[in-house]
Amino acid sequence: MMFQITKSKLRFPLSTFTKRYSSFQAAKSVIDKAAIDGELRVFIVSGEVSGDNIGSRLMSSLKKLSPLPIRFNGVGGSLMCKKGLNSLFPMEDLAVMGVWELLPHLYKFRVKLTETIDAAVKFKPHVVVTVDSKGFSFRLLKELRARYKQQRLDNCPVHFHYVAPSFWAWKGGESRLGGLSEFVDHLFCILPNEERVCREHEVEATFVGHPVLEDASEFNLVRTCKPQELKLEGLSFSEHSIPSDSTVISVLPGSRLQEVERMLPIFSKAMKLLKDPFPKLVTLIHVASNNQVDHYIGESLSEWPVPAILVPSGSTQLKYDAFGASQAALCTSGTVAVELQLAHLPSLVAYRAHFLTELLIRYKAKIPYISLPNILLDSPIIPEALFQACNPSNLASILERLLLDEKMRERQVVGAEKLIQLLHPSESRMGNSIHCTGLESHRYTPSILAASTILSYARR
Repeated sequence: MMFQITKSKLRFPLSTFTKRYSSFQAAKSVIDKAAIDGELRVFIVSGEVSGDNIGSRLMSSLKKLSPLPIRFNGVGGSLMCKKGLNSLFPMEDLAVMGVWELLPHLYKFRVKLTETIDAAVKFKPHVVVTVDSKGFSFRLLKELRARYKQQRLDNCPVHFHYVAPSFWAWKGGESRLGGLSEFVDHLFCILPNEERVCREHEVEATFVGHPVLEDASEFNLVRTCKPQELKLEGLSFSEHSIPSDSTVISVLPGSRLQEVERMLPIFSKAMKLLKDPFPKLVTLIHVASNNQVDHYIGESLSEWPVPAILVPSGSTQLKYDAFGASQAALCTSGTVAVELQLAHLPSLVAYRAHFLTELLIRYKAKIPYISLPNILLDSPIIPEALFQACNPSNLASILERLLLDEKMRERQVVGAEKLIQLLHPSESRMGNSIHCTGLESHRYTPSILAASTILSYARR
């Protein structure tokens, strides 16, 4: 689905923003305040690979829409750095998941938090944007606002957080939303109904759509790539002496070193069990944009039980080409489950954590699923192997059924069509958002809508 707009001009003048906010005459928009300095300064922070992708696209969209030159500062990964960010420190320093897993890293987190706050104050941004990673992000926004108040600094920046916290997944989650308005001025929601609930708790929010929609708008995701036509790092299947009738499985062990260390050995044993029923089994191992993960997977290849080709990060087209050449996928729970649905690739979602973290999840979670497609569709469209069920024998058994059972595969393909519709703002909602922000563009993307909201935002 694509929302078409009749005007062709992409970049637009300062006056466009101010006219749209005439009802708030006492308040200046972000771009109006930036105009006084002759530039827009954006301090942006992401702590993980999926956030790096979102952040880089937001940076591109801000550059497209802003009538002023933009300077970026903050923390991000390789994709954000390609868009002009000089990261304060490696993004991987923040990529820790889980409650108990975080404890050994608390001191380092405290040091990095202080470093980031100091850098933000020195940079004097007009806007601060944090992307996902709510543990670090919310502490940063809260303490940064407190620093401005304590030191009585003028021109406190506007705070945006991209990817609303999953309050709907946890018992008592909605009750904690109200406190966000003290340090978050505006939330960007990527799921339907989040905006409504946030506003009910007096948190300003905009549903911009799910980030994977940008993949759909940029690439032709029809699964037409044949195994022998797939080229990875310049090497084709035929050059690896792998026959075209291979059974190909995409393996996605995660983006954080901690989870990859936990999941990859389990995946390896599952592949070993699949060698007998599928003697021509080949795996495409997707490597996240994380130097530590890259090194770990490279070191682990010597013990991988079946032929494997590494799919490097950095190319969305290459990733979806690999999906297109696969018959099934095995992934660690995360954003990739949505990407696999977008590619219409039948998948199995797996997840393990520290046993105390698993106990906490069982106690606090109020929904029976962990993967976003199942949550939104309220149905186990994608099989999940969680906690103790995430073992090599069970993974191999489910994957074998997924490869052979056409009805099981078809259910996922049908579910994917419904999911994609849910992740996209309605055309009427898009029309209202475009009217309110003055956005003039050839086509909608989540990052374009988020960028236009930032530029035209006026604190009430």
